[in-house]
Amino acid sequence: MSTTLDATDLRLLCALVEDPRAQIAELAARVGVARNTVQSRLKRLERAEVLRGSGRDVDLEALGYDVVAFITLEVVHRDLDAVVAGLRRIPTVLEAYEISGRGDIWCRLVAADTHELQAALRQVLRIKGVIRSETVLALHAHVAYRADALLRRAAEVAAAPPSAPTHR
Repeated sequence: MSTTLDATDLRLLCALVEDPRAQIAELAARVGVARNTVQSRLKRLERAEVLRGSGRDVDLEALGYDVVAFITLEVVHRDLDAVVAGLRRIPTVLEAYEISGRGDIWCRLVAADTHELQAALRQVLRIKGVIRSETVLALHAHVAYRADALLRRAAEVAAAPPSAPTHR
């Protein structure tokens, strides 16, 4: 579902990302609009699926970022901190993890199109300490980020009666 986002929508989304627990009154004050405006916009953004789940998860595709890439970086280890700092300065880098195995850092990056992706990859490669990269494009998300299944399982374990101790 597509929706046009204006400056108020984007300020509201920024406020939600900065403080996911913010109440309607707090959001209204931060964005500079009435509480009713915040409530109606949140409902519209949820209906348009810009906000998913609890209403705090932003669908970046709805903002025009429909290219998702996974990048494995090989880096000079003494420059690792500088590489991570450089990745933090690139807004389209959503996540970066130090990994084991092939490569040193794994990143998830979004872009509006392949031209923007190429520009972001060039930015990454210009970071001092990056030796090489390997990029894989996501074609479709079959299982999006989730925590609910783990939380339900943990709740079941916590609610289960303690098992009797076994004696040998």
